[in-house]
Amino acid sequence: MSAPVLATALEGLGPRHQGKVRDIYDLGDRLLLVATDRISAFDVVMAEPIPDKGRILTRISAFWFRHLADVVPNHVLSLKVEDFPPACQAHREMLQDRTMLVKKTRPLPVECIVRGYLSGSGWAEYRATGGIGGLALPPGLVESERLPQPIFTPSTKAELGTHDENISFETMAAKVGADLAARVREISLTLYRRAQAWAEPRGIILADTKFEFGLVAGELLLIDEVLTPDSSRFWPQGDYRAGGPQKSYDKQYLRDYLESLGWNKKPPPPPLPPDVIANTRARYVQALQVLTGEDV
Repeated sequence: MSAPVLATALEGLGPRHQGKVRDIYDLGDRLLLVATDRISAFDVVMAEPIPDKGRILTRISAFWFRHLADVVPNHVLSLKVEDFPPACQAHREMLQDRTMLVKKTRPLPVECIVRGYLSGSGWAEYRATGGIGGLALPPGLVESERLPQPIFTPSTKAELGTHDENISFETMAAKVGADLAARVREISLTLYRRAQAWAEPRGIILADTKFEFGLVAGELLLIDEVLTPDSSRFWPQGDYRAGGPQKSYDKQYLRDYLESLGWNKKPPPPPLPPDVIANTRARYVQALQVLTGEDV
């Protein structure tokens, strides 16, 4: 287990933007994405790190970027510290396996969510409206039920501390243009199906996931992270039972613990006990092992 990284401060690397999980350094036409061990739930960053989480997320993303490169190009330039700027070299041990050098793009102002199962905010919206994001769904579905086919349900991209909101495809099209919206929808659904076809024989259900895209010189690229436990719901197939919440390889375990406390989901977050940190880490490690065949 490596020493946890809550935040970075790399001098000589230009402006740093701190997201929920990543520290992002602006290198002009490139970005350095450092996945820390921070974890967020309900859009609030916890005070304690999850050891190795950033390394696990980076390795899972790297695996999927390679596996799906024939569907859509991505923003990855290198994951090797020796390819990073000179100012990084003194920090190579900390940066190793948790950092990507990527092309700088103009991110689309939406999150591209594909759902194959009814869970999370989609389940809540379905109970209230009978559909998700303006898409009508069959009546009588239960929580965690497999949908007749995967659906594309975009959302807003919230600032830190605020919540994403599901939007209709028409609202997305108004933001980015009808042609680009249709293309992104088709690519997102293809990515989901490809990932599902990989995960299911390995005993994992990909319930839903979030993709992000950006444009550079008119080219559409898959960016950010992809098909990680932070951006997806992964369920063990052997434990799956429709009709309620599922066991998971993602941070749903942490969300369930926080829900049990009656926390108001606003900062400051409650402290995480050592067993919750260890159990959360174990789920991320399992996801890495089962999906990629790699170990921490």
